[in-house]
Amino acid sequence: MDQFNGAEAAVRMLQLNGVRHIFGLCGDTSLPFYDALYRMEHGMTHVLTRDERSAAYMADGYARVSGKVGVCEGPSGGGATYLLPGLVEANESSIPVLGITSDVPVLSRGRYPLTELDQDSLYRPLTKWNMVCDRAEQIPQAIRSAFRQMTTGRPGAAHIGLPYDVLKQQVDASDLWAQSGHDRYPAWRYVADPAAIAAAAEAILKVRSPVFICGGGVVIAGAMEVLGRVATLLDAPVCTTVSGKGSLAETHPLCAGVVGANGGVIATREVVQQADLVIFIGCRAGSTTTEHWKNPSRDIPIVHIDIDPSVISANYKTAHALVGDARLVLEGLLAQLQEQRGKRVKTQFDGKAVVARARKVKYEAFQKLANEIARPIRPERVLAQLHRVLPRDAIVVADPGTPCPYVSGYYEMLEAGRHFITNRAHGALGYSMSAAMGAWFAQPQKKCVSLMGDGSFGFSVGELETVVRHKVPLLMIVFSNATYGWIKASQKASYGQRYFSVDFNRTDHALIAQGYGVKSWKVEDPEQLGSVLQQAAEHNGPALVDVIAQSLEEAAAPVLQWMG
Repeated sequence: MDQFNGAEAAVRMLQLNGVRHIFGLCGDTSLPFYDALYRMEHGMTHVLTRDERSAAYMADGYARVSGKVGVCEGPSGGGATYLLPGLVEANESSIPVLGITSDVPVLSRGRYPLTELDQDSLYRPLTKWNMVCDRAEQIPQAIRSAFRQMTTGRPGAAHIGLPYDVLKQQVDASDLWAQSGHDRYPAWRYVADPAAIAAAAEAILKVRSPVFICGGGVVIAGAMEVLGRVATLLDAPVCTTVSGKGSLAETHPLCAGVVGANGGVIATREVVQQADLVIFIGCRAGSTTTEHWKNPSRDIPIVHIDIDPSVISANYKTAHALVGDARLVLEGLLAQLQEQRGKRVKTQFDGKAVVARARKVKYEAFQKLANEIARPIRPERVLAQLHRVLPRDAIVVADPGTPCPYVSGYYEMLEAGRHFITNRAHGALGYSMSAAMGAWFAQPQKKCVSLMGDGSFGFSVGELETVVRHKVPLLMIVFSNATYGWIKASQKASYGQRYFSVDFNRTDHALIAQGYGVKSWKVEDPEQLGSVLQQAAEHNGPALVDVIAQSLEEAAAPVLQWMG
């Protein structure tokens, strides 16, 4: 073919950029794109969803575990607005997701056509890169630009709008090519100034008790192995943010686990408090991680490694700024530490002992609650029993609310890497079921698990049909407590137990799931929980366990503002 129409050109450009899955929902303005997908040989699988938000969340989960760009699409008008929440989450989480929307014809703009919307203005402030094409000849360059922007520097989300008439115009086939290397992320890595790395190494060797705080950038960069080598050389504790969980295996003798307001506990807070220098890696040092910039103290010297220079010194005065890819910078830092090790200050500090004490305190308290035979079932018991039955390389996706702090704080990841996903940037409910599906499409050999509260279940219940249609062997756990638990617990802690408009009627989630064709169980007896979770985990199709669980305002969740 010497000529392609705009829709065909878009399909071929996605194929050339290594896309294998597209998540989306049909609409009138998308018909040329869908027709091209039907007619052409391209090797891509289109996953029809029941909500555009779900399509974007699936693309997000897919991108996080595949190392490739996640692609989602939706029609004009309401579809374009529904797709946006997932792109916002991905962009703020440094995950490359491409959202493609169709649009009303260019020649209809300003004439009040159905579903007209200024997509360019809508998406511009909320994505890393954005373009609405006015002519078909712009499509190849737009898609190349989107993939370059999404995968280089700080990864992020992009949006391309394709008007209906543009999809039917002609494109010269000679412009259909892709830049090698932009099918994966991070692409075109770069490293900090060697002199800056050497100075940071010298500063680190002069202190007694350095501590690492690692964000999601460590996992994105694949820096886990070199992080372990640097930490071991320094005998320095490694703490993580919620998104940084997986920077080290949590059985590593230097991994203290999650710190901060969500998932942190007093014992892990104390690991950071004894530091005389903190090294942030791939971490924004935001409000949750630092308990609103109280921990670490603003008096502590900071070394900050990040791909994005705008992050560094935004919240802490920084002694040593190392701008670059986390893996490359850590490799340079390791070389300098080894070269300069003779400058190290003699110390009696024992990082492994510090971590061991913190973990002992944390898990003894957790295990005591997990062993309780109480009704409603304690969330700690659910986490402990789930950890017992899942394979070590399972991918666990947690919605905000009840699941997130418990999984962050207590679910011990036995392997480094991306085995835990949650939407920490904006915390929208209804994320985990779809993101876990996306993760499965990326790595179908792994057990993928969605943990959600019943509030989140209400947002995403329609996607049970998608799960069944695609035979996704997803394990879903619902913490059923008939309330928006995070808000109710906050009303208890900070507003004198003035509970207002947070409770709703209990739903039989197992019965609903059965109606969609999902194998399901409802559990009220804590002594039956382990057996049911074992059966559900071993089931070779979609499975859902509805757990009648203790509400957050009554529980001892690892949320420091509720701990007093």
